[in-house]
Amino acid sequence: MKSLWNDEEAEEFAGELGQRVYSSRLLGRDSALVLHGGGNTSVKIWERDLFGEEEQILYVKGSGWDLETIEAAGFSPCRMDHLLRLARLADLSDVQMADELRVCLKNPSAPAPSVEAILHAILPFRYVDHTHADALIAITNTPGGEKHIREIYGDSVIVVPYVMPGFKLARLGAELARAKMHDGIRGIVLMNHGFFSFGSTARASYEGMIELVTQAETFLARRNAWILPADLPPAAPSLRRHAIAGLRREISQVAGVPFLLTTASSAFACRPDLARIAQQGPATPDHVIRTKRVPLLGRDVAGYAQCYRDYFAAHAHGTLSMLDPVPRVILDPELGLCTAGRSATEADITRSIYNHTIEIILRAEALERWKALPPSDIFEVEYWDLEQAKLRRAGSAPIFAGEIALVTGAASGIGRACVEALLKRGAAVVGLDVSPRVSEVSTRPAFFGIECDLTSETGVSAALEKAVRHYGGLDMLILNAGIFPLGCDLAAMDSAVWRRVMSVNLDANFYLLRECHPLLKLAPRGGRAVVIGSKNVPAPGPGAAAYSASKAAVNQLARVAALEWGKDGIRINSIHPNMVFDTALWTPEVLESRARHYGLSVAQYKTNNLLKVEVTSRDVAELAAEMCGSLFAKTTAAQIPVDGGNERVI
Repeated sequence: MKSLWNDEEAEEFAGELGQRVYSSRLLGRDSALVLHGGGNTSVKIWERDLFGEEEQILYVKGSGWDLETIEAAGFSPCRMDHLLRLARLADLSDVQMADELRVCLKNPSAPAPSVEAILHAILPFRYVDHTHADALIAITNTPGGEKHIREIYGDSVIVVPYVMPGFKLARLGAELARAKMHDGIRGIVLMNHGFFSFGSTARASYEGMIELVTQAETFLARRNAWILPADLPPAAPSLRRHAIAGLRREISQVAGVPFLLTTASSAFACRPDLARIAQQGPATPDHVIRTKRVPLLGRDVAGYAQCYRDYFAAHAHGTLSMLDPVPRVILDPELGLCTAGRSATEADITRSIYNHTIEIILRAEALERWKALPPSDIFEVEYWDLEQAKLRRAGSAPIFAGEIALVTGAASGIGRACVEALLKRGAAVVGLDVSPRVSEVSTRPAFFGIECDLTSETGVSAALEKAVRHYGGLDMLILNAGIFPLGCDLAAMDSAVWRRVMSVNLDANFYLLRECHPLLKLAPRGGRAVVIGSKNVPAPGPGAAAYSASKAAVNQLARVAALEWGKDGIRINSIHPNMVFDTALWTPEVLESRARHYGLSVAQYKTNNLLKVEVTSRDVAELAAEMCGSLFAKTTAAQIPVDGGNERVI
């Protein structure tokens, strides 16, 4: 491991707290040290209070902040004298400790301090760094972990036996530090947990951490346990979308709320010893909620959901937390590594953590044998008062949290506006479009753009397979893609134009409805579909025969689907917009042609409705999103105009 310290960069961060921010970010850049909010750092600074008296303040990383992006505001200023008095108490519950940590804040509006604030306080160094370095975890999670640590570091580190994070760890750390601290101590090893390094400057503490981790990596390399064998190339994925969607439905039913489910090929999931190495527990107690239980499936396509039900039934009494019963990681030789989350970000974080866990397990196996914390310790962390309180305090989720929507024609116009409306409501959104620009619609983890020719049945099937592997299923379908040719009288229309319009506006929607039905049927809250139709369905205009006929045909498809799919809990409704000019359909040529046809100027044509308003893509998209929500939960086969009022429709 190499130091990333750069003097020129460091000069941009003024003062002791500024240096703490800079070195913390350096630690956060390396996922082999800290992952997704893990780890913590601190600095002790003398300051004057309101009365002009000097007091020492511990600035320690606050809850909710990530080291990679932390700012000065992310450090909680705690009064040192209060922390040191807490460290001398014989006993203190972790809930009481959390309350006391809030009490000792110099700024009451600052984030809650790290639960390890007391341990940071008792270490007699200005700067303290704490990481969950992969190399250390791999070494300590073996039967001979402590022996290996002594061999690597001798008496240059203090070794703290595993104790659950909280006041017990702070007290034990304080006792050992007082008893064993000497001039040659370079760090503290928390068994099965992580490293502490320290120094009089931010650079000394940071580079001390790098040196400690490098020694661990070098030890693993000497034992042929650092370089992992190349992963096998993943097999070409077979069609598994229905199995994945069924598994996601079972997970969501256990949870009581919709969950996303990402899947990725994994050679690890194919290991013959998977049952032994994958079901022991997480790599560190910090990951207990995300990786506490790892069901192994290994059934045929029809059996995945039943296998999960069997797993849950077998563990439902006594070992599953009533507040959080859902395993976040599922392994299967066919499906690969599956990670569940209430959002795409949550599922991505879990996948990242477990990929690191896989590397840790494999290195521990190469060194000696993987041995995670015993179940009693995992249980203790899972049912930790602070973790349970955190789950209870979780705020209400967005209305579409854990749900997946698919939008066609997503690269522009109404489709793009639908993507934005659904993302705003918490959905994960898959966007399909023939344009490669669809991948640029959003950079959020909750959006997945797929370039797809919707007139190709194989293209549609492949896109759905990608979508389901990415998010786990389908809850909402917005059929928006379409083309509007230049105005042309029926008698003069070219057959190729007719076939092209029908192919895009009708046939493609038929393919999607047919292929999405099995997925919508498995939606945890019931499937929903919205067809973006047209005013031309109830009131066609001259010169638009192909467009009007294709939209009317899709409307009939939606009505038939409503009749056939009601028994499956799927509702389908249509929206009929008129003259939405901020879309790709309305090119300047088409706009001028239609305005001329009616004897109007372009400006007059744009507001040619009873309310004299212009209808925008956002207007249509907001209604489409609402029709997927609870307000329309008992509505199907409805046709709603968004046209400012049209005399011919009325």
